[in-house]
Amino acid sequence: MRSVAVSDFLIGIGVLLFIEGLLFTAMPGWMRRAMQSAIVTPDMVLRIAGISSAVAGLIVIWVVRR
Repeated sequence: MRSVAVSDFLIGIGVLLFIEGLLFTAMPGWMRRAMQSAIVTPDMVLRIAGISSAVAGLIVIWVVRR
């Protein structure tokens, strides 16, 4: 039997893949431009965006689980 944390993590990964798949299906041109934009974006900006997103995700999880 898997722990609840592992199940929640796998469900989260599944939701992420589902949403990403929908975006690529519905707006392939926009996704291609977004990826090209990420290539030319400085590393520090990507790091700040990444940590901000991670913190926001943790806050959402904390609020939902509370």
